[in-house]
Amino acid sequence: MLCFLECSSGSNNAKVAVLGASGGIGQPLSLLLKNSPLVSRLTLYDIAHTPGVAADLSHIETRANVKGYLGPEQLPDCLKGCDVVVIPAGVPRKPGMTRDDLFNTNATIVATLTAACAQHCPEAMICIISNPVNSTIPITAEVFKKHGVYNPNKIFGVTTLDIVRANTFVAELKGLDPARVNVPVIGGHAGKTIIPLISQCTPKVDFPQDQLATLTGRIQEAGTEVVKAKAGAGSATLSMAYAGARFVFSLVDAMNGKEGVIECSFVQSKETECTYFSTPLLLGKKGLEKNLGIGKITPFEEKMIAEAIPELKASIKKGEDFVKNMK
Repeated sequence: MLCFLECSSGSNNAKVAVLGASGGIGQPLSLLLKNSPLVSRLTLYDIAHTPGVAADLSHIETRANVKGYLGPEQLPDCLKGCDVVVIPAGVPRKPGMTRDDLFNTNATIVATLTAACAQHCPEAMICIISNPVNSTIPITAEVFKKHGVYNPNKIFGVTTLDIVRANTFVAELKGLDPARVNVPVIGGHAGKTIIPLISQCTPKVDFPQDQLATLTGRIQEAGTEVVKAKAGAGSATLSMAYAGARFVFSLVDAMNGKEGVIECSFVQSKETECTYFSTPLLLGKKGLEKNLGIGKITPFEEKMIAEAIPELKASIKKGEDFVKNMK
């Protein structure tokens, strides 16, 4: 659950930047961040409209100080002193597109923005929302390596929307309060690489195999469900903003010293033969404190992992090669 009040045991002074703050995800995400007592400074960057978005948000009666930055020459100032950078920048999916179809445009955008982060806030936590996450996280890692400031514990692919969807859909089927449901979702953040571990759901739930298969498919294709319903007007933006904010608040809570904060995220990993993989992570003051791994799973879930690995490996390699071949 998004928690706005009495969230943190430490100092509520997070300096957060949103890169791509004028877009479909960026605006509602910035609103949720502005609404949080955890955030003391909110810097918003985009190539259009940020002065207006910042002016609008700055009137809200919460203490976060908001400032907008416009265009590449203002990006360094947006990033200086940041604790957390969230990147939803890029183009959204249209009907008929896969997340991978976004690759060429979004790869360039993410490489450019993360290079600026590596230069101007190398110690910040980097949270990547821009799709395809299965490739944009390897891109971010390679860019940070190029600049000699790579820390795998500080680079996160935000897969939280898959968990939020799984929680919601399970709760609907079982008549539960979604706020009390927690389904770990592992693997990646596209199609069949999205692996909901319904067997590890709390509270424990049981589904017949056919219903389990349908539910799993709906979680995997939930993004496409929204793309189709929006009929060309974009992709999931509001639920993605919610999920992005949830992840940032968890991260900031952990940075403030709150204990036992666990979120799934797509990170550098040794849990499978893939160099990046999403699993539940214990977050701490310095980012990723401990990878909690896959845990006990069913044969159905094991098969999904086996089927996801080739696609994940290909997406990871695609991201790494993109940076290697960059001018």
